[in-house]
Amino acid sequence: MPRQIAPAVVAVCLLLLGVARMAHAGEAPPLVLEATIALPATSGRIDHLAIDITRKRLFVAELGNGSVDVVDLATNRVLHRITGLKEPQGVGYAASANRVAVASAGDGTVRLFAADSFAPAGVVLLGDNADNVRLSVDGHDFLVGYGGGGLAIIDPAQGAVRARIALAAHPEGFQVAPEGRAYVNVPDAHGIAVVDLNAGRALAMWTFAGASENFPMALGEAGIVAVVFRSPARFVRIDRASGHEISRSNTCNDADDVFFDTRRKRYYISCGSGVVDAFEVAGGGVKGLAVVTTSGGARTSLFVPELDRMFVAVRAGLFGPVASVRVMRPAP
Repeated sequence: MPRQIAPAVVAVCLLLLGVARMAHAGEAPPLVLEATIALPATSGRIDHLAIDITRKRLFVAELGNGSVDVVDLATNRVLHRITGLKEPQGVGYAASANRVAVASAGDGTVRLFAADSFAPAGVVLLGDNADNVRLSVDGHDFLVGYGGGGLAIIDPAQGAVRARIALAAHPEGFQVAPEGRAYVNVPDAHGIAVVDLNAGRALAMWTFAGASENFPMALGEAGIVAVVFRSPARFVRIDRASGHEISRSNTCNDADDVFFDTRRKRYYISCGSGVVDAFEVAGGGVKGLAVVTTSGGARTSLFVPELDRMFVAVRAGLFGPVASVRVMRPAP
C-alpha cells in the first residue's frame, strides 16, 4: 500500500511541473473546489469510483477499509456502507440490471448488489486480484480485469461469467471503444493490449519506448486513446487505429486516473503527488493548462460529464486530512 505523500513532496512535484503550469492571478483555474464530502471512519487507500446517474449516487471503493461507501450527491453525505469486503478495488453500475459490481483483490470476487436496496445479488469467483470494472458498449455486461492476465465478461442479471479473454499479464486501466475493442494497460507486459471483444481474443500489443508503468487510460477525442505512464511520468495520446503515438507530454507523478472532458476538449489527470494536471487539445496536440492542488495520495478520481463534475478521492492522513471526496467543478 503506498504511503501518504508529505506536503513538501507535493510542493517539489509542483515545481518540477513548472510554475508556468499554475493558474495565474485573476485567471480561472481549470477546476474549482465546490464541496468536500466526508467519508467517516475510513482509513487506508481509496480506490476507484462509479456513478448511478439516475439516483445521483457515487460509489467509493475503500480498499484499505474493506468497504464501499454510497454517497448521496443530493445531500453530499454517505447514505450507506457495504462492508465485509476484501480489498475492494473496482466498482461499476449497470442500469439495465439495477446492479452494482464490486471487484476485490483480496479474494478475487466480483460481488453484485441491488442498486436500490444494496441487498446482495450474487458472487462471481474470478480466482485472483479482481480489479477494474467497466461496462460493455451496450451497457448490459460488466467487464472486469483480474488475475495474472484476463478480462472477464459478466452478466450482471444472472451473476455469471459469459466469457474470459486471456491477456499476457494483469490488466490495469482499460477502456471499451464503440468499435467493439477494448484497449488494456498491461504494465507487467510492458504494453497496451488491443482486444477484439466479439472474437474474444487479443489482437496486438503496443509498446512505447522510454515509457513504462502504464496504469490510467481514457478514450479521448475522436480516434484517440490516452494513456499515462508513471516511469517516467508521461501523458501519451495514441491513434486507436494504428497504435502510433500522436503526442507525449510531461505530467504529474503517481497517476491513477485520466478523463477527457468532451465539452471543453480537456484532459484531467489525477495523481498521488497531490494534484490534478489539466491539458487542453490544441493545434493537433495538447498544451498544459494548470496544475490544481488536491491532497497527497489522492490518486483516484471520476469525471462525470452528465453532472459536469470531477470527484477526487482523498485518503485519511496520519495527522489529517480525514478521508473525503472533493467535488470539483470545471471552469469556465
